[in-house]
Amino acid sequence: MSRLGDVEPRVIDDHMLKQAVGEQGPQEEAGQLAKQEGVLFKDVLSLQLDFQNILRIDNLWPFENLRKLQLDNNVIEKIEGLERLTRLVWLDLSFNNIEAIEGLDSLENLEDLSLFNNRISKVDSLDALVRLQVLSLGNNRIANLTNVIYLRRFKDLRTLSLAGNPVAEQDDYKMFVCAYLPDLVYLDFRRIDDHTKELAEAKHQYSLDELKHRENLLQAQQEDEQARREELEEHKAAFVENLNGPFLFESMYAEDVEGSKLACLPGVGELLETYRDKFVIICLNLFECGLKQQEKRKAELDTFSQCVQEAIQENQEQGRQRITKFEETHLLVGPALLPFPTLGAHPPPLTTPDPWLLSLFPAIAAIMPGP
Repeated sequence: MSRLGDVEPRVIDDHMLKQAVGEQGPQEEAGQLAKQEGVLFKDVLSLQLDFQNILRIDNLWPFENLRKLQLDNNVIEKIEGLERLTRLVWLDLSFNNIEAIEGLDSLENLEDLSLFNNRISKVDSLDALVRLQVLSLGNNRIANLTNVIYLRRFKDLRTLSLAGNPVAEQDDYKMFVCAYLPDLVYLDFRRIDDHTKELAEAKHQYSLDELKHRENLLQAQQEDEQARREELEEHKAAFVENLNGPFLFESMYAEDVEGSKLACLPGVGELLETYRDKFVIICLNLFECGLKQQEKRKAELDTFSQCVQEAIQENQEQGRQRITKFEETHLLVGPALLPFPTLGAHPPPLTTPDPWLLSLFPAIAAIMPGP
């Protein structure tokens, strides 16, 4: 969107935010009371900042519980300032001057994203949006169909708009999108029928099979890397990282120039190899011992946590029993506060005073004012 006449571009400041929250809140008695007492930004769930000639996104960090944010029809050039809005579900940045997709890494709960009518030429940097369902990228500068392949990682994506981009003018555009995004339901605001999906899959079957094979290999590689990272974290927790092999020995002599020269002497290489083997055996023994001690510590912590929970439950039960006993014993004050009998009525028979009531008399006398 171009700038509106000679109006100066604006930034999001406290005055703009308070005005927007006040105008968009309830207008009846509750709304007037909120205006007088002030509204906490952290309680706001929806915020509308469209047509404000905003140049830069800023000062939104107090809206930590915001679910819906409308920033369309401004002059925003960069996606930024959204890091604290982790609960955002709906974001509209359409009709701005954005050239690159960025600044969305913390929005893991985002489901609906509109970047319609901007200056974007590449679809990327959306990896964190694992719950994305609706993506509007129409009227941008996207020209390459490989951008569609990038969107395969979003398993919940059901609605996609790319109309108005150069890529949408290609002859194979619709078939390509339907083939590579088989779970898509709507493309450019039109429902995709099953027959079109079947034709698209058949047309691109060979390239799809190759792509799926590469994706499976990449997924297996990523799972292996994740398993290694988790294993390394376990070893670090046990203080035995890199002790399950020759890594420590090799790191000690990696930059030992003199040692490398000595290894060239007759018989020294064999001695170093023997020393290395014995060193690695010691490291492996330490490694196994460290893992066993870590398991022992885990068991002790689990036992301790279980004992704490049992103690808490026991104390809670004792508290409930004492409260019940107190109520049964001391809630008999009611009969002592009955109104005086009327004239002519027989007085109630004298009963033995409650010892608990008798014990209250000294305390009451102590706080009564003197004559």
